[in-house]
Amino acid sequence: MKGLSHLLCAEEDAVEGAMAASHDGLLPDEREFQCAAKMNNLETMEKLLKKNVNINAVDTHGLTVIHLAAWTGNLDIMRKLVKAGADQKAKNEKGKKPFLLASEKGHVDMINNLITLKLFTSEKDKEGNTALHLAAKNGHSKVVEILLEQWEEINDLNQNGETPFYLSVEGGHEKCAELLLEAGSDINILTQNNSSALQIAIQNRHLSLVTFLIDKNIDLVPKPERQETPLHLAADLGNVELVEVLLKAGCDLKTVDKHGKTALAVASRSNHALIVDMIIKAERYYATKQEHLAHSDNRSDFGLSFKQDHSTQTKQIRSSLWNLAYNQLKPQEWKKLALFWKFTDEQIKAIEEQWTEKIRAASGTDMDSRKCAIL
Repeated sequence: MKGLSHLLCAEEDAVEGAMAASHDGLLPDEREFQCAAKMNNLETMEKLLKKNVNINAVDTHGLTVIHLAAWTGNLDIMRKLVKAGADQKAKNEKGKKPFLLASEKGHVDMINNLITLKLFTSEKDKEGNTALHLAAKNGHSKVVEILLEQWEEINDLNQNGETPFYLSVEGGHEKCAELLLEAGSDINILTQNNSSALQIAIQNRHLSLVTFLIDKNIDLVPKPERQETPLHLAADLGNVELVEVLLKAGCDLKTVDKHGKTALAVASRSNHALIVDMIIKAERYYATKQEHLAHSDNRSDFGLSFKQDHSTQTKQIRSSLWNLAYNQLKPQEWKKLALFWKFTDEQIKAIEEQWTEKIRAASGTDMDSRKCAIL
């Protein structure tokens, strides 16, 4: 009976082992070895090494123990594995070697150790990302600094046409972007989708990075022409702060997108009344400035501002204009006044569109508000 009991137990162990192996692709000893590496259990690893465990066993995700060591940043385990003869160039299912995994996770000491072990690589994973791409994407500025000392092709593209610099901007990592730009990254490279670093910074609402990129003279109108510009994008998003930064930077307000729409038309279509007012103010400011420069040697510039004027010097004129708007102008007369003040047809149309829906809901009050938009 005892022999039969042992036989049954052995058969159960074999079945359990086979089921577990089929689940993750590892035999029991191999799985225990990986678990020991994850838990930093050097004693268990040593015992299993003496049992000649397969240290290069690959699970269903293409991971070996050396990948886990790089991913977790465990130097003791990495040294033990290298000493034991682990495959240092193994790739996981995404085509990432240990060096790429360490870069992705930002393990500075591990990166330095792998470089010392001659395991630095500029190879790409299956998505075309290098270690520099992965470090920049995840905001690991210390790792980016180290890699830049080893790197040759700083503007290398992944499969989406993205540079490490673009990925750093996309993630909102200003320090990484700064380091990459100082090292010679091309600030104006477009992705396969014709997206610029400035556009992705706006799309992700990274205001400080937008300011940084403009200060570094990034193209405000990306090529090819007739596509969505940064101002179109910010206007469509309705982000007042981003629009203000772009308007003050002097972007071309007449540029049209692939639908033939200016940024003003886009803001109007999206019912962003405040942004419509800002763009109109900027258009009139730059037109006045150009006219002033053409007829005067005086180069003084009062500057473009979107702050409301509450100064005592203009109190009287503001009071008169409000009185004109609310008490004296008849319906539609505001258009005549707008034309007299040289508002363009597009500007008048945009002003009118902002109040169309409101006029339907409450005609009288909003007609007065519409008058005030030009004053």
